[in-house]
Amino acid sequence: MPVVLTLRWDGVTPQQYDQVRDLVRWEQDTPDGALLHVASFENGALHVTDVWSSESDFQRFFNDRVAAAVKESGIEGEPQYGFRPLHRRFVAPGVAGAAG
Repeated sequence: MPVVLTLRWDGVTPQQYDQVRDLVRWEQDTPDGALLHVASFENGALHVTDVWSSESDFQRFFNDRVAAAVKESGIEGEPQYGFRPLHRRFVAPGVAGAAG
């Protein structure tokens, strides 16, 4: 069952996020189970909303690909995150692509 991940990571900068993204290359090599990723910044924190095919798909991706890049980019602390079952997903007509 698809799940929605919401994550907040205090102290992460846009530059650190971009460094992790460049190291992991998830937009070029999409991880199994990833359906949607949205990142934003507010009040000194990274905010992420993702949709994954399953919680275990995200955990595998984080452990196998993201964790080392987080360490390399100097990100400290731990994120606050949780999962909820997906009820409905809507993508507006004509919306596609990765960058934004």
